[in-house]
Amino acid sequence: MYQDILVPTDGSDGTMQALDHALDIAAERGATIHGLSVVDKRLYLAAGEEQKPELKETMTENAEAAVERVAEAAEDAGVECTTTVQDGIPYRAILDYAAETPVDLIVMGTHGRSGRDKLANLGSVTERVVENTETPILVIRMESE
Repeated sequence: MYQDILVPTDGSDGTMQALDHALDIAAERGATIHGLSVVDKRLYLAAGEEQKPELKETMTENAEAAVERVAEAAEDAGVECTTTVQDGIPYRAILDYAAETPVDLIVMGTHGRSGRDKLANLGSVTERVVENTETPILVIRMESE
């Protein structure tokens, strides 16, 4: 059932918690992990003209390091892995990747927020993906970092 598992990552310890779950499923089923990190263009486009190139370069390096962590973890677990870094708006890039690549499960993390924090984060990447895809999603409540 699950042969290709998409794991979006920003490289944080929290997203690595979601990866642990994805690797467990992939190892059990002989599935491939698809590590995806998105360079959020809204952030570098909002910077001053002089800062844009350096900020984009730093963000791209961070995204590449994030997918490298996924690849290393997959190798350690004996799981096949492919990685991609894309430029865009994170939730849209995730949705596009899931639609264009034959993934049959998305594994993402979410912070366990409540009250005012939850209201302030209604536009979270995970929530937007959950609301806008037909692909099954496993959402992992991330422990505090």
